[in-house]
Amino acid sequence: MEFNEKLQELRKQKGLTQEELAEALFVSRTAISKWESGRGYPNIDSLKATAKFFSVTIDELLSGDEMLVLAEEDNKQRENHIRDLVFGLLDISVAMFFFLPFFGQEAGGLIEEVSLLNLSGISPWLKITYFSVVIGIVIWGILTLALQNCHKPFWIKCKNNVSLILNALGALLFIISSQPYAAVFLFIFLMIKVLMFIKKR
Repeated sequence: MEFNEKLQELRKQKGLTQEELAEALFVSRTAISKWESGRGYPNIDSLKATAKFFSVTIDELLSGDEMLVLAEEDNKQRENHIRDLVFGLLDISVAMFFFLPFFGQEAGGLIEEVSLLNLSGISPWLKITYFSVVIGIVIWGILTLALQNCHKPFWIKCKNNVSLILNALGALLFIISSQPYAAVFLFIFLMIKVLMFIKKR
């Protein structure tokens, strides 16, 4: 008997609805429905809670093959979590551009290094573009960290891609506008992300 069939049987033996079981396990009714229809498996924590709730062992709930599938899924989730953490922290750390001297400006025939907040002597539209790119990257980093547990297909599909695109655009902008320090930092961040993104595939 497969996990989904065992779960249905155990739930019915206790006379519970999917919603009541979901409340007992602190998961959504959608999750229970998904598990019982064979469209997915609970994570390790939910599996332990399920086994404890029904007073059975995990071995009784899962077959050997299902155990392997669950272990693979859990490993994949852990990798995704680490990747989101790295992407998010790298993006948020771009906020240092506001406070550290990553930008060059001419002063009395010399080039001095200043932070983005103190940058002057450039056209207003270019400064606005700098601010927009940096703020965009930082906000995306905050979203990436805040929505780590979001499993909406659209978000899962686009979160890393948007981070890479924003990072690449920022690096390109700083290269074109002759801001080498800022460009180098964003390029290093981009390479780290690309390597993690390739590993994902």
